Amino acid sequence: MVNLLRTFLSALAVFLLSISMVGQSPVQDTLTRTAPIFYDVMGNKVDFSPEMPPLNQIAGAPKAFYTYHWEFGDGNYSNKKNPKHTYKNKGEYTARLWSTNNYDNGKPPKSRPEKIRITSTDIDGASASLDSSEAIPSIFPEDEHLIIRSNRDPLPDEEMVLITSYKNTKDYVTSGSLYLFYNDKKFKDDNFILEDTRLHHGEKIAPIDPMFAAQFEADESDYYMAGTEVIPRIRTKIVQDSTKRLVLPVTLEESRKLYRNHQLIEFENMQPGEERHIFRTLKTTPEMLKDTSALVTLRTIYVPDNNYGNHTVKDTELEIVTSHDPNKMSTNGFLLNYRLVRYKKVKFKVKFQNDGEGPANTIRLEVDTPEMFDKSTLEVIDMYPECPICPKEKEVNYSCLDTIAGKDKLIFTFKNIYLPGTAQKNVMERDSTKGFVKYAMKFGDDFHKKKTKSRTAIYFDKNEPIITNYSTTRFMPGISIGAKAGYIYTPSVDKSREVFAGVTVSPFKSYRGYWQSEFFVSAASFEELKRFESSDLNDVGIESLQRFTEKNKENNITAYLVPISYRYNLNNFLAVGAGIQLKLDFQSKISTQTTGEAYLNIPDEGIIRDETNDTFQKTECTESFTNFNSGLFIGVNAGGVRIGPSVGVRYVINFNQPTSQLQAYAIWKF
Repeated sequence: MVNLLRTFLSALAVFLLSISMVGQSPVQDTLTRTAPIFYDVMGNKVDFSPEMPPLNQIAGAPKAFYTYHWEFGDGNYSNKKNPKHTYKNKGEYTARLWSTNNYDNGKPPKSRPEKIRITSTDIDGASASLDSSEAIPSIFPEDEHLIIRSNRDPLPDEEMVLITSYKNTKDYVTSGSLYLFYNDKKFKDDNFILEDTRLHHGEKIAPIDPMFAAQFEADESDYYMAGTEVIPRIRTKIVQDSTKRLVLPVTLEESRKLYRNHQLIEFENMQPGEERHIFRTLKTTPEMLKDTSALVTLRTIYVPDNNYGNHTVKDTELEIVTSHDPNKMSTNGFLLNYRLVRYKKVKFKVKFQNDGEGPANTIRLEVDTPEMFDKSTLEVIDMYPECPICPKEKEVNYSCLDTIAGKDKLIFTFKNIYLPGTAQKNVMERDSTKGFVKYAMKFGDDFHKKKTKSRTAIYFDKNEPIITNYSTTRFMPGISIGAKAGYIYTPSVDKSREVFAGVTVSPFKSYRGYWQSEFFVSAASFEELKRFESSDLNDVGIESLQRFTEKNKENNITAYLVPISYRYNLNNFLAVGAGIQLKLDFQSKISTQTTGEAYLNIPDEGIIRDETNDTFQKTECTESFTNFNSGLFIGVNAGGVRIGPSVGVRYVINFNQPTSQLQAYAIWKF
């Protein structure tokens, strides 16, 4: 009956879809697509299957396909399209499905959770929740006890599922804790909203703050002594970055400084060898950084036994995407500190998936790499399929990764490998068809502060290449403080003398154009000499002459502000700029001294001195916050224009008198 109903609904959906498409041209999928869950219950065994909507193939991309994440409601999950599951106990369970549309330009289809009622069991007292044909093998390498997975890469305004798998490797029953830290503080906006946490083994979400003050002892079974130093025992390597630590409060405080949000889950009565799974739904925010090559991180801390401070820290990198494409390039160099990056290596990761009908034996990754990077510092950090690095100038018949570094290209070649294809017969697990190369490099000695773009051409055997997205590195602006001092000449004023000193603020070592602000204070003096005459007839009719000399002296303490100016570096040694200058006298002291010499113009004798009528007058005036002026300027610099010392000249034209200035200065940027 259920199969008949499912067939009818499927046919009806196809019919309605065909009617809606008549007379219409293909359009971008902006509506919510649905993928209803269908199931058949036979005792405690359930067959699941979804009804998937048609895929919207991206032109030029490999064939579109769906990937799946099923949750059965009892703590188990599957990545198959049509899983079969056996429930251990009677009861009602909620089955959920998240499907991801790869190489598809529409939205992921939504699936409504379904309630599964188990009223009987075929096998009483079963010791496992899955039958032998469908049992999920342990995902844990030997002695490993924490693995983090996600059903898809984060895409803005979309849900993803984070699966936290943990295991008790002790030989006794334990009670412990799991911490999740998310939303890196290095990004301005939150990247995730924790919408839901699904627990199936009696775990509890608990407050986190009391744990920060806790003190723990170390469980020495996981560590050994080397002299006086405690060193963790070496564990089997897995893909994610993982470290084992002793002092939990220190790790928690460090994590709190790196992330804005956290969650604490406590568990009890975990049996030796038991494996459990926690499922979280994370909604990526619309404000999530929309850079298709940037990496965000989640930090998980696993405390296997709350009686001890021993814990594992696992940082999981997630690549931001704009569409779900298994072939992708990413980097942790989204925002780099230019002052410090020369001492660090920038990490890159190229992911690929074989979508062919057969296995790939040779996979070549040709990575366009800017010349700014020093190829001699190349370090291969990790890879899959895992194999040794090929020896140089020697052919081998075993699996290895060959690396070639050119001027503007890196070539990684997997030789003699076996990577199954997604369309290959009997390949059930799509993760087995995926691979990656993770590597790191330093910038060269002479690199500039500009963004870089890299992308990869992926060749599977002799097939046409698949081209990835661009992976972009950028630099933070940084702050550069400059010390500036110089001399100002005002042509329209006699005996102009003005010296100044101040600071500049600009981005650190900009490559070409940038904005700069300045503030400096000057001490100025100006002198002005005026001469004029006056004449008059005295009481006896003799002309009296007065010849005056007026000497004005002005001493100012002046503040100059350049609120904004635009600078452009023509090369390493020459730059030009223009901007706005504001001027205000903090204090202006004006001294005026007038001297008058008297003369008599006697007929038949001429002009003779009359010292008895000489005059002398002196006045002083002090004003504050006066003589505001504003203007525009252009200038040129020569020397270390990006960093270090340089000299420059600047011409200023003011809107009020005095209308022009010439500035000569030296500047040192730090």
